[in-house]
Amino acid sequence: MTTDIKLPELGENIEEADVLSVLVSEGDQVLKDDPIIEIETEKATIEVPSFVEGTVSRVAVSAGDTVEVGQVILTLDASEDGEPQANTREGESRPAEPAGRGVTTAEPRPAPPPEVTTPAPSPPVAPPPHISASEEGALPVFASPSTRTFAREIGVDVRQVRGSGPRGRISDEDVKLHSRTRVSAGPAPETIRPLPDFSEFGPIERIPLSRVRRTIAEHVGQAASTIPHVTLFESADVTEVEGLRSRNKPKAEAAGGKLTITAIVIKVVARALEAFPRVNASLDAGRHEIVLKRYFHVGVAADTDRGLVVPVIRDVDRKNIIDISVELTKLAEKARSGKLSLGELQGGNIAVTNLGGLGTGHFTPIINAPDVAILGVGRAETRPVYGESGLEPRLIAPLSLSFDHRVIDGADGARFLHWIVEALGKPQPLAFES
Repeated sequence: MTTDIKLPELGENIEEADVLSVLVSEGDQVLKDDPIIEIETEKATIEVPSFVEGTVSRVAVSAGDTVEVGQVILTLDASEDGEPQANTREGESRPAEPAGRGVTTAEPRPAPPPEVTTPAPSPPVAPPPHISASEEGALPVFASPSTRTFAREIGVDVRQVRGSGPRGRISDEDVKLHSRTRVSAGPAPETIRPLPDFSEFGPIERIPLSRVRRTIAEHVGQAASTIPHVTLFESADVTEVEGLRSRNKPKAEAAGGKLTITAIVIKVVARALEAFPRVNASLDAGRHEIVLKRYFHVGVAADTDRGLVVPVIRDVDRKNIIDISVELTKLAEKARSGKLSLGELQGGNIAVTNLGGLGTGHFTPIINAPDVAILGVGRAETRPVYGESGLEPRLIAPLSLSFDHRVIDGADGARFLHWIVEALGKPQPLAFES
């Protein structure tokens, strides 16, 4: 029997991906759960497996193609025991798992669009030409996560926006235009000023942005332009932290981890979120509400060949520094190899970014929205500090806290950062509590 393998659901608000490589050819024998293509979404690189066994009769995509959820990627002549239902338990359907080989589904189902409250109802907008009015409510809204976030922040229901891109895809400019025309005719949306022809001045080379790089550019650009950032700088005495790290380094290595100052900072930051709930939050501008979170997940910025990613360590309040070091080591390895799952990149409450290994001191990190704060750690240096017995060498680390001034006032941000500085000065009681 002939079976079409379609691109399954990849996660909330992800409707398309770029094909990095096709792992099979026509005539190949494929077993259930064998990877068939490697794709890059806006958040991760994923291998998509087959959900049936059979022989490849047609490959419908090529490296470099952009494919949408539900689009056929290849066709198999499936064996009798390779029926799609063999991938589910009896009487039960199995949803797609957006994590490497776990992505399996027979018929992708579009995720419902986010519920957004708008200040005033908009006039009905006709669906794109390829969508009938009766089908519109059942199909996904084609917009990137950053565009959806932008729409929520300015109080626009993205479902009411007419997309100007391919297949009705919605851009930030479409959201802006809709917001203006909802109240009045308003001016035309902003346009990007074209660059000069640099080839007139000398040789040039153009390098296409990867999907991850485009997402990073959109995400940080939107964060920098829509979030009123305030950055505070402090210096923390991490002499005791370094001693704690050195003493416990062998224990972490025996457990499979590499104990760094970042692991200890992550633990301290989670305790700081408990002490300052307002920082453990997100702003829902559309509803005029602050969402306070009762869980403690910390994102860690990771530099990779594909660009910056922020994997998340969950439930940090329940883990000690050895647990955190092991998990951080595994996530760093997966980030470098491009094998992070979508779930490992979602759900963070605050981010920590450490540029100390590159020799950086204080800097101004950009908030990883929808977080309301990010902590930057610079290179620690030994400096002479006055103590009870006079000058003594102490290891001092520069800290930089950027926060969203719409949610956090300057005094509260200063208290939060100072709490972290004090805790790093005496880390032992915090480091091993689980």
